[in-house]
Amino acid sequence: MGAEEHYLDAVEAYDEGDLEGAYSSARLAVKEDPSHIDAWQLCAESALPPKGENPTLKQVAKSLSAVKKIIAIEPERTAMWFLGGRLLSDELGLLDDALEWWQQLRHHMPEEVTPLVEQATLLADMGLYTEAKYRLEAITEENMDVSSQQYAKISQLHGMVMAASVQDTSEFFRPWEKHHNGWGAIETKMRKPPVSESFLFMTTTVPILLLEVLLSNRFVEQGWGAFCLTTLLIFGTVLFGMRFSRRIFRRVNRPAFNLLRAMNFEASSGYVVISEEIRTSVLYVYIMQRKPKAWQERMLKIIDDKTKLPGGWKQSLPDFDSHIDEMGHIEDPDEPQFDTFEEE
Repeated sequence: MGAEEHYLDAVEAYDEGDLEGAYSSARLAVKEDPSHIDAWQLCAESALPPKGENPTLKQVAKSLSAVKKIIAIEPERTAMWFLGGRLLSDELGLLDDALEWWQQLRHHMPEEVTPLVEQATLLADMGLYTEAKYRLEAITEENMDVSSQQYAKISQLHGMVMAASVQDTSEFFRPWEKHHNGWGAIETKMRKPPVSESFLFMTTTVPILLLEVLLSNRFVEQGWGAFCLTTLLIFGTVLFGMRFSRRIFRRVNRPAFNLLRAMNFEASSGYVVISEEIRTSVLYVYIMQRKPKAWQERMLKIIDDKTKLPGGWKQSLPDFDSHIDEMGHIEDPDEPQFDTFEEE
C-alpha cells in the first residue's frame, strides 16, 4: 500500500472514532511519504484523546512531534500553530518554550494578532507585567485587526496589566528568588485550600440582597415606580458585590496565586524551587490535582530529578522584534536565528 491508501484508511478510522487506528495508519502514510502534510496533521489530531478528556504526557509528545513536522513543511497552517502553542503552555507547562513558539509564528504571519495576545497572557502569568504591557501595546501600534472575542480577552489582560503597573515591582512574586517575601505568605496559607469567589460573594453580598428583598416588600403596593427602583437597587448590589468579591478573592488568595506561579516556573524551567514542606501541603495538592494530566506527569519527573536552580540564574525572554529582521526593517547578520523544531 502507498502513502495515500494508508492516509485514506486513517481518515476512515478517524471518522469512526478509532483514534488509535487512525494514528497507526497515518504514521504508515508519513513513513511512506514524509512530506504528506495531511497525514501528519491526522497524526497530530488522532494522537490526542477525544474532546473533554485530558491527554497523557505520551499522547501530548506524539501530537506535538507531528505538529512540529507540519509547520516545518507548511508554516502557513495556522491551526497547527495554535494547537502546538496550547500543548506547550496548557498541557506541558513550558511557558518559555511557548513564548518562543508564538514568536516564531510572527516570523511567518506578522499581521496575526493571536501570537501577541498569547504572549501577553503568558507573560502576565509569569508575573512579567511590563513585558506583557508592551505586547498589548504592539497590537495598537501595528494597527492589527482584532476580533470581538480577542478584544474581550485583550481588555481583560489590559486591566490586569494596568492594575499591576501601579504597584511596586518588588511586590511581584519571583519564584527564583529564594528569600522573597512571597514564600512566607505561601507558608502561612499552605494548610488550607484557596477560598472560592462564589463563597466570598455568598458571605459578603447575599445577606445584603436578602435584606433588600425583605425591605422591598414594603414598596410593592406603591406602584411600578417603586418596583423598578427596587429592581435597580438589587441589580446594582449584585454588580458591586461581584466586583468586590473578585477584588477580595485576589487579595485573600494571593499566596495560592504565588504558589501557582512557583509551580509554573518549575514546570517551565525544569528546576526545583519549592520546599518539601510546601510541596506536601494541602494548598499544593489542591492546585496540583487541578492541573492537566500531562502537566502532572511531567512535573513528577522534574520533582524526582531534583535539579536545583543554579546560582545566578536569570530570566531569558525571546527577542520579540526578531520577526522584523525578516521583513527587512533591521539588518543584523550576527543575530542568531530561531531553529526549526525537531521531532522529539
